[in-house]
Amino acid sequence: MSGSQLWDDVDFYFTSQLSPDDEVLQAALRESEAGDLPPIGVTPGQGKLLQLLAQIQDARNILEIGTLGGYSTIWLARALPADGRLISLEYSARHAEVAVRNIARAGLERVVEVRVGPALESLPKLADENPAPFDLVFIDADKANNPHYVEWALRLTRAGSLIVLDNVVREGRVIDAGSTAPDVVGTRAAIELIATHPRLSGTAIQTVGSKGYDGFALARVLA
Repeated sequence: MSGSQLWDDVDFYFTSQLSPDDEVLQAALRESEAGDLPPIGVTPGQGKLLQLLAQIQDARNILEIGTLGGYSTIWLARALPADGRLISLEYSARHAEVAVRNIARAGLERVVEVRVGPALESLPKLADENPAPFDLVFIDADKANNPHYVEWALRLTRAGSLIVLDNVVREGRVIDAGSTAPDVVGTRAAIELIATHPRLSGTAIQTVGSKGYDGFALARVLA
């Protein structure tokens, strides 16, 4: 059995036992596929992890940077209380349309707001609204801007908040200090920011599974 097949089989076992998709989540995946969205969303296991992190945080306010079809949004929003809120920022209007339909099907439209446009334009506008600090920030957007997204996350959180940065391994290319690829440069800058910033304590975890070789960084805001 090949390594990748074994990863798939183990992922299937864990998912079926611990984080099975329900009809709403399956419909979100079908809608995303029908809309020709790229298949780059989180896996069910990763979605369940995000939900658990939000629950551990007792999160009432969540910020997501990168909505895609709303699959991860649904996992996160299901952790919120009835008066909680999740703001998700999505660059593509077409992706956002799919996400809004999926979120409505999940019955979460009252707690989720999808804002369309470049995140680096939406984030200053959000900050100007002086929102309550976000308890959890999930960053899963264009990797070149990862350090900027981490910096904005710091501005919009509080001591004890969590920042989750997805897709940090870049198929192992993250270790290439000489790379000029924007995704690698941006991801390395974000990791180095987490490592050196006095307000952050973080780690990064490598993963394997149905989406291949990847990983995520997790940082806690200290002050």
